[in-house]
Amino acid sequence: MSIDRGGTGDAIAASIPTARADVVASSEPTSRADAVVVAGGESRRMAGIDKLATAVGGRPLLAWTLDAIAAADVVERIVLVAAPALVDAMAACGPLPSKVAAVVGGGRRRQESVAAGIAALDALDADAGRPRDPDRVVLVHDGARPIVSGALVARVADAAARTGAAIPVMPVAETLKRIDGVRVVETVDRAPLAAAQTPQGVRRGILAAAYERFDPTGLGSWTDEAALLEACSIVVHVVPGEAANIKVTYPDDLARVAATIHDRPGADSPSSPVGAPPTMRVGFGEDAHAFGPGGPLMLGGVEISGAPRLHGHSDGDVALHAVADALLGAAGLGDLGRLFPAGPATPRGIASEQLVRSVVERVAEAGWVPAGLDLTIVGARPRLAAALPGVASSIADMIGLPPARVNVKASTGNLIGPEGAGRAMAARAVAVLVAAGGGDVR
Repeated sequence: MSIDRGGTGDAIAASIPTARADVVASSEPTSRADAVVVAGGESRRMAGIDKLATAVGGRPLLAWTLDAIAAADVVERIVLVAAPALVDAMAACGPLPSKVAAVVGGGRRRQESVAAGIAALDALDADAGRPRDPDRVVLVHDGARPIVSGALVARVADAAARTGAAIPVMPVAETLKRIDGVRVVETVDRAPLAAAQTPQGVRRGILAAAYERFDPTGLGSWTDEAALLEACSIVVHVVPGEAANIKVTYPDDLARVAATIHDRPGADSPSSPVGAPPTMRVGFGEDAHAFGPGGPLMLGGVEISGAPRLHGHSDGDVALHAVADALLGAAGLGDLGRLFPAGPATPRGIASEQLVRSVVERVAEAGWVPAGLDLTIVGARPRLAAALPGVASSIADMIGLPPARVNVKASTGNLIGPEGAGRAMAARAVAVLVAAGGGDVR
């Protein structure tokens, strides 16, 4: 494995012990490159919202990514690969950067989407009456990485042009543990490890040869282009990545992006606390209750058979308490305990649904509306699989969302703590709010 050193990346590169400085970066890229931006994912870990369409700094996240790639001098053409159902909408949403030469539909897997982007480049070459250049570099970039710098794009393109294939990497900072689900098996040596980023660059001829060996529509599956090349025994070189080049994967990542771009041209001026996006907020809530005498057990406003009620001043609905705190946290309105303290002002045994509906009203008065919710309920008893769809539907009705934007899942607690022992239940929720009147977030 080789590494290019250039500019401020020297310190990062030096911290990757297995890297060697046997490839020296030139001051100018050796060739121009094309880029394929992959934007066809399902945003499964984003609490029911489409992260690429989410407004950050007043613009869709994907718009920032396209602008960042287009701003790189080394890039001449961009092919945007979207979910097939969204191709027409993306092509017409404009204005797209002038370097975007085509918008095409992707496949079920990332590798199929990348292949569709490469095929579009081939078609563009054919339309222009020029043969495919096997030495021309193609850069594959995640649509959810909006803060990539032009310097990193050039560094990858330069290394790929000279060596055949290159990716940016970051050293692993955290101590790594191998686990069996509930226990630590061993501590993993992080010295030879690195986290891969995009864009990932490869010469077109090399990628074509890899496709001949492993059809991207076949049974083999690769998480990125480097994995495909490795399967073909093709050497992939590395260059220093960038800490700011994050991939938006979870709702909290959107706030990190917004904090970085809010001063850039075209971004809305922040109208909420520093570090939060002007049109979106994310909140986290959690709660836990021990089982008490009597019944029924209430979760998400739904009566669950097979277990006693949860102890509490209200009906003990731990799921709704976590949801309420997540909504309040996102709106900056404190927490449920401060609004409804366990005392005479809050009737004993009050239905938690009433509390959540009151919270939603307060959130609306503050200028926010729910856009997505992800909820995890933890407890060894009772079994909740059959009840989860009803719980999700009930919560969606309370907070004014389509059921598809409310994700509810359950964990047994893996025998850990009072929840795993069946003595209590806990819940954790992540809520996404958007500014009222700020448009639909799908």
